[in-house]
Parts: sequence; structure tokens; C-alpha cells
Amino acid sequence: MQLQRRAPKTQKASIAAVAGLAKFYRCSPDQLSPDQIRVYLHHVLVERHLAWRSCNQIACGLKFFYVTTLGWDALHLHLPPRTGRRLLPQRMSVEARQRLFTSAANPRHRALLMTTYAAGLRVGEVVRLRLTDIASDRRLLRVNQGKGRKDRYTLLSARLLAARRISWSLYRPAPWLFTGHDRTQPLAIATAQKRYYHAKRAAGIRPGQGIHTLRHCFATHLLEAGVALHTIQLLLGHRTIDTTTRYLHITRRHLAQVHSPFDLLRVAEAQPSIARE
Repeated sequence: MQLQRRAPKTQKASIAAVAGLAKFYRCSPDQLSPDQIRVYLHHVLVERHLAWRSCNQIACGLKFFYVTTLGWDALHLHLPPRTGRRLLPQRMSVEARQRLFTSAANPRHRALLMTTYAAGLRVGEVVRLRLTDIASDRRLLRVNQGKGRKDRYTLLSARLLAARRISWSLYRPAPWLFTGHDRTQPLAIATAQKRYYHAKRAAGIRPGQGIHTLRHCFATHLLEAGVALHTIQLLLGHRTIDTTTRYLHITRRHLAQVHSPFDLLRVAEAQPSIARE
């Protein structure tokens, strides 16, 4: 998996999938048949009631083990298609977002939340930011090895840069922008989530499930400001434009500027007919 440049999380999930299969049958997984593997997948999906995403992750890990590692022929696990509705991203109002930032009394916590929103970052991206990623002269923020192991640039707000300089003068972190108790290591993702939830409770905010909500707010507010959808796609680091178009469903401000094609036609008004007596 390392030779194929699989992400560390993917490696860990694949190993856990094979270990779960071996524990279920209490034997070496290379001694199992494809039918036994499909029975196990049915077990985690139907009996353990794991989410489809988790089952799909297990299926991918098992396919990698049997096909790539052991050299089996193509393994067909017949995982049923995803069912149910896909939830739209949630967002916050401007007033709620302002209360969120104000409720974070610690300057480092406030800087974490403001950076996540101002640059539209995933939580795993914001905690891995380094001082060298700030291109203050170009007002850009470099994201190293984001989702899909891709580098990109996103926006660096002038207000955020000023706030970062104040925070840096107080704590002087290096090389990471956000650290925990161990200043040589980046802040843990779980800790970043906890800081968001703490500020959210202090602000009395109900919408939004996690810190990823701030990334959704970044996208929808850019869309409402008239930024092109393709530009938002590049800033967010989406692989396809289809992922970015989800934000069209949660904002209606742009619809007010769209006219019906019927209004563009020059059609003479029909005169009402007068009935003859």
C-alpha cells in the first residue's frame, strides 16, 4: 500500500478490514473463499448495521488484499448501491458565524475557526498548516497534500492575516500554525473539533454538525457573492465540478438574477376577444 502511495488513513482502514474478516472466521484470510467473504460483507451490512460508506470501505480493503496483494482474479462482492437521500451541506447565517468567532475567548481557538472559514479548509488541512504556507505578499494560503494528495492554493484574507500576526506574536508557534500541548506536533483533528463544538455551545448555535460546516459556509458565501463555480471548485480542491454544484441547492440568491427565457421573447400581447351579442 505504501508503494502505491495509499493515504495513511486508507492503509489503516484496509488493514482493519482484513483483520475483521480474520477475526470473524478465526482463520487466516487467505484460506477463505469468495462466498465466505461475501457472507462477511452481508454480516457487517445487515446484522451489524454499519453505514454503507463503512461497508464500502471494508469492501475496498478486502479487494486490495485479495486482488492486489494475493493476486486473485477480480473479486466481485456485490455490495448493493447506496440508498437513501443525500443530505445537503449545512450553513450558518452571518450573525451566527460572528457569534461563533466571538465566543472563542482563546485567541488561538478563534484563529483556528477563522482560518477554517476564511480559507474554506477541511479540518485535516487546517491543522497541518505551516508558517511557510502563508504567502502574505500574494494573499494566498498553500494547502499541502489535501484530500486526494493534491496541493492547491486558496484565499488568504487580509483580516485573517492581521489576526494571525497577533496570535503569532503571542504564542510564536513553529513550524505548525496550530499546535497542542506538544508544540513540535500539529494540533490533533479531534482537538480542533472539540474547540469548534465548545465555541458553538457558548454561542448558542444549533445548525451545523461539525467544523466542516465552516467550509460549507465559505463555498456558499462565495457563490452568493457572484464568484464563478469553477473558481470555487479550485479553491475547495474538488476533483469534479459535480461536488461543487451541491452548493447551488442551498442558496437561492443567485436565482433572483436569472430571468425566465419567456421574458426574452418578443411576443405580442393577446387581446381579449369580445363576445358578439
